[in-house]
Amino acid sequence: MPSVHERDVIRTIRRVKDPDSDKDLISLGRVKELTVRGGEVAFKVLVDPARPLSETVLKDLRVMLEELDGVEKVAISVQQQAGVASGPAKRPAPAQPIPGVDHVLAVASGKGGVGKSTVAVNLALAMAAEGYRVGILDADIYGPSLPTMMGLKGVQPVVVEKRIQPIEKYGVRVMSLGFLVEEDTPMVWRGPMVHSAVTQFLREVDWGRIDWLVVDMPPGTGDAHLTLTQGVPLDGAVIVTTPQDIALIDARKGLRMFDKVGTRVVGIVENMGTFVCPDCGAEHEIFSRGGGRATAERYGVPFLGTIPLHQDVAPSGDGGDPIVHSRPDSPIAARFREIARRILSGA
Repeated sequence: MPSVHERDVIRTIRRVKDPDSDKDLISLGRVKELTVRGGEVAFKVLVDPARPLSETVLKDLRVMLEELDGVEKVAISVQQQAGVASGPAKRPAPAQPIPGVDHVLAVASGKGGVGKSTVAVNLALAMAAEGYRVGILDADIYGPSLPTMMGLKGVQPVVVEKRIQPIEKYGVRVMSLGFLVEEDTPMVWRGPMVHSAVTQFLREVDWGRIDWLVVDMPPGTGDAHLTLTQGVPLDGAVIVTTPQDIALIDARKGLRMFDKVGTRVVGIVENMGTFVCPDCGAEHEIFSRGGGRATAERYGVPFLGTIPLHQDVAPSGDGGDPIVHSRPDSPIAARFREIARRILSGA
């Protein structure tokens, strides 16, 4: 019997609604410590003693999971939410959708220097090229790079009726802290300030009506990640890594982080996986081989593809015209569009 994939388990759990809010358990952050090993599925469901989930909901969830191909055993434990007393308690506010935004996709990495922002920007442009209405939010508080990469340095957004208006460029709506602070100003912020900034961008920006909001996350796992995963229902996260072992170790930390907060990992993108010779156009492996794919297979998440190290990618971003827009017919742009289509088809 084939092993069940974690993505199929998550999709099944998302079909089960909380009877009080009519939202799925994943979006509400009620599913924790999900593990899928072989044919065994195990996780915890957080409950509020004042408003417990009905036994019917948990029974239906178990039956649905047991019907999945490859599932041999399902272990569901119920845990009282931390900090909730046995008496009357205030129900934690569930994650609220962003008005006008249909889907939210986080692009994250376990460490810096792997090209996460390059991937995020080009994926956003690739989605727009597929005909979707797209916005991109630069949530990398400590190193906002979207103003440079999108050719918007020095541009400042306007405020209309207390709502920040994103800047539109290349058919994508853009918002970044880099629009509001001087380029050389260091962001020496503690957790509450990071939380406040990310929340403001999520709630006080007038995104209009868009199909996808791509969020360029800070590297690592920290306050901005918790704010995003707890503040809005995420449709998924993309992990960006490079083939080296140290990057893959940190990528696995990111995978586990999103798993703990109940966010589905849409897949892994391996950036700079090969080198494209500028003279002959051939691809050569210069780092470890197949690390991104192996990590995806190990954790049961899709491998979305490899982006080669190419001499045109970095200059395009530094020059404010990402390669998907500046060279739409190039093989590299085609890779980004292919990855974008895989994300869209699996959403």
